[in-house]
Amino acid sequence: MAVKTSWYENDSRFIPGHYQPATLIDLGLSRDIDSHRLLRGTGLFHEDILAGNARLSPQQFLGLIGNSRRLLDADDSSFLFGQRLLPGYYGAASHALGHAQNLHQALDILIQQQVLLSPLATLQLERDEHHAYLYWLDSCGAGEHWRFVLEASMTSLVAMSQWLSGQRLPWVCSFSHAEPRYVEQYWVHLGEHTRFERPLDMMCLPREYLTHIWPGASATAGQVARQQALEQIEQLGFATSFLDCLYAYLREHVRQPPSLEQAAHTFAMSPATLKRKLQRHDTGFQQQVDRVRKHVVLHLYQAKGWSNEQVAAYLNFNDAANFRRWFKRWTGSTTNLSRQLYSSR
Repeated sequence: MAVKTSWYENDSRFIPGHYQPATLIDLGLSRDIDSHRLLRGTGLFHEDILAGNARLSPQQFLGLIGNSRRLLDADDSSFLFGQRLLPGYYGAASHALGHAQNLHQALDILIQQQVLLSPLATLQLERDEHHAYLYWLDSCGAGEHWRFVLEASMTSLVAMSQWLSGQRLPWVCSFSHAEPRYVEQYWVHLGEHTRFERPLDMMCLPREYLTHIWPGASATAGQVARQQALEQIEQLGFATSFLDCLYAYLREHVRQPPSLEQAAHTFAMSPATLKRKLQRHDTGFQQQVDRVRKHVVLHLYQAKGWSNEQVAAYLNFNDAANFRRWFKRWTGSTTNLSRQLYSSR
């Protein structure tokens, strides 16, 4: 069964320049960095962004992020950018977020309207009996800029939830990279319980906070705004990225991963075209398969508390030793260490 080809890629020009990119440009301008230097190599001009005519591709947005990182050369850049992102001033989608009645509804809006609110990073929500887990996925092949995008994305959610709820929620943010020298920025913007060298990039908080009522929301205004945002997405012609579509397909078939040829057939393209498309997104097919299996395995450890043997059986590994070898390849860690990290939550 073929997958519908309604997705955006890293060269699709749909991100309004006067929305999130302008927020980053303004951050640079506030530190006396010339707009031409910020936009160098992106094919964009500040005058077009000011006129409201510019539409950026994810690739151009990432180019702007690269320039900003280099020119700002400051430890707090991604966090200050994230502080300004949500709910934002992006029309109906931002109005919908601003009128969310609780965190659960806000997360639903972020997930459903990701193409408008978070085009570079996709949010996924999982729950168990006691906790909510939020995973951020690279939507467009951010490469070396992924940490900046991730830091900004997590900060945006912490800041937005604090503003709309009227209190600082007890988020625990986990990162797969090692503790950086600027760890104080994480403590200030994400909380002192931030952890590093964890199996996944993830946010976690007690499940009851999902349904705490937020003051100041209008159910009617929120419903109208959500409908208007969905109409905007319909006009765009896509709601998700190519990498996200592939992720969803591979996750559906995680117990018996398809071959490159099978995936290409499902996506109505040749294997060579699929390989080229993935290369343009700074990734490869096996890398995507491994990413999905890693996420599924770690979720089964974390949310369900499964043993190595249960997970191996679920993924159709007949040999537990073989599963452990594959797990080391997916995560760079051992199964026992990963399970210990989760049990120490």
